[in-house]
Amino acid sequence: MGILNSLLRAVTWWNGATLNTQIYTARKGVKVGEDDEGNVFYRNADDSKRWVIFNGEAEASRIDPDWHGWLHRTWDEPPTDKPLQHKTWEKPHQENLTGTALAYTPAGSLRRPVPVERTDYEAWSPE
Repeated sequence: MGILNSLLRAVTWWNGATLNTQIYTARKGVKVGEDDEGNVFYRNADDSKRWVIFNGEAEASRIDPDWHGWLHRTWDEPPTDKPLQHKTWEKPHQENLTGTALAYTPAGSLRRPVPVERTDYEAWSPE
């Protein structure tokens, strides 16, 4: 399984960095920082490119807003140098839960483990 996993990682982008990204990062990447999820952020020497190497599955919602702003050049300083001041009402970052067991399922949803009787409408029945 070791060879198969290495081969899959070399040709797929959702299992971490591809082989080409690993080579480019080793040659030209300057590590800027790491977030709470273990994702590592890089830039090149002249700061014309910025990228992230995900720790695990490549899912964009796993990047918190601080690093997202740096990647998309909303601000120049990375959160490691100049952390953002968060308001007291802001909730901590949460990844996208769609498609997981923790996803929101309203009452009456077929995905709900224990169906709840809906009282906000009456089903139509023909006469």
